Order: sequence, then C-alpha cells, then structure tokens
Amino acid sequence: MNIRHRDAFRPASNNDALTPGARACAYLRVSTGRQAESDLSIPDQRKQIASFSKNKEWSLVAEFVEPGASAMDDNRAEFQKMIERATDDDRPFDVIVVHSFSRFFRDAFGLEMYIRRLAKAGVRLVSITQELGDDPAQVMMRQVIALFDEYQSRENAKHVLRAMNENARQGFYNGSRVPLGYRTEENEKRGTRVKKKLAIDPSEAETIRLIFRLYRHGDGQSGPLGVKHTVTWLNQRGYRTRLGARFGVATLHTILTNSIYVGQWVFNKRDSRTQREKPVDQWITIEVPPIIERAEFDAV
Repeated sequence: MNIRHRDAFRPASNNDALTPGARACAYLRVSTGRQAESDLSIPDQRKQIASFSKNKEWSLVAEFVEPGASAMDDNRAEFQKMIERATDDDRPFDVIVVHSFSRFFRDAFGLEMYIRRLAKAGVRLVSITQELGDDPAQVMMRQVIALFDEYQSRENAKHVLRAMNENARQGFYNGSRVPLGYRTEENEKRGTRVKKKLAIDPSEAETIRLIFRLYRHGDGQSGPLGVKHTVTWLNQRGYRTRLGARFGVATLHTILTNSIYVGQWVFNKRDSRTQREKPVDQWITIEVPPIIERAEFDAV
C-alpha cells in the first residue's frame, strides 16, 4: 500500500515525457516591461523552443507568454493559467518547455514545489538549455542551478535598486507611473541613456487643483464635498484618470495625500514586492514643480 502511494507521486521518468509525439506547452517570460516592449527575448525564446520541440518530435499544443513579470514568486497571471491547465483532469500536456529554469522560477523552493505539483499530474518540466533527468545527481544539479539563479536575481535587484536610488537623488525620474498632473521631459543625455525629470502637465494640473478645491471648499453650490461626493461630482461630469478610468475613493484619497503635489516626490518608500513601507531613513525626497500650495495641502 505504501509502495503504491509513493510511486504514484514520483516525478515522471526521463522517458515518460520525452518520447516522440509528446504534447508540449511553451512558457515564455521576460522580467521587465521594457524587455517585452523591445520584442527581442520573447520571439527568440519562441523560436528556440519550437526548434527544440521539432527535433524531439513533440507537438507544441499551447503557449503561455508572460511579458514583464518577475519569477521570484508565482504572482503571474499566465503562469497560474498554465499550471491550472496542466493539472486539469483531461491531462492536456505531457511536458512544459522553457528556455531555462530561470524563465519558470527564480526561487529555488518555488521551482521544486511546482515541479512536484506538475509531476503529480504526470507533467514534466524541461529546460532546452539545461537538459537534466531525474536521477538523484541531476536533481541535485537542477537544485544547485536554481539556487544560483535565485542568488543572481537578488544580487541584480540590489544593484538595480542602488542605481535607481542614485538616479532619484540626482532628481531624475525612474520610470514608475507618472502621477496625474505631471509628465516627463527629457533633461539630459548620458551616452545612450536619456535622463528625464517630472514637469507639470498644464491640463491635468487644473484637474488636480479642482480636486483639492472641491474637497476643501466645494463647487460654489455647497460646502466642502469630502471624498465620496468629490468622486461622484467628477465622474458625473466626465472627468477621468490618466488611464481613462472613472475616479474612485482610493484614487482620490491617494491624490489628496500625495506630497508630490507640493513639490516633494518620495522615492524608495515601499518595498516593490511586499508593498510594505520602508524605514523613513531609506526614503529619497526629490524636488519637483509644485501644483498645490503648501497651506492648501496641509489644510486638506
């Protein structure tokens, strides 16, 4: 009884999924939106996986593409769709093919956890650049590779954050979403890199001033509107966010409490992964053109 239970959940052997005619699913990923927009890595991964599958005589029956998503966790829409589909009762895939294990996961524990989950469904994970079997030595090699990928990812993140912090200290924009009321303008070039700073967008700035005025003073027909009534007033008159969405309570609250509108843009305030607030001594405050006077902001 115990032997059957153990064998039922062992990883698929090298021959289980690597026979000609296997049904393959491709997973393609790049880590940043900029890489996705450059359209280089995804097509290259697709081309190499297609060639690899053809040589193995596998049928590529599905493809999941994740543009601009980190592999340090499983908070990826296409990744989750793929895992759910791969573990469905109708068993649509025999193998998931990736360019390298780091495309699938950059966390050693997460990689092993999902490999085991897929194995229970009879699905094998194959890297076209790191072909490994399931004997103990090769499993250990895969785990070593995963640990190195995780270490490298964390080191790269530290270097990137250090560079972004220095860029912010010099007053330059780092590429996050620009708050309503501002736009970016090219400030200088350093080699091939274009350095940008935030500047006031005249049209959107009027909307910001209107929001503060409505909240504190009202529209001339009544007293101060407050958050909910300001949201209703804006939406009824066709005002929209930069993304074309209707205003909401959370959006308006963020605007009314954002110190950028008095000329203080705070960078490195929250952890990008957990969204937890960092210690104040790690914040970087950058001066930008103000839209709202300090007295008005403080009163609001």
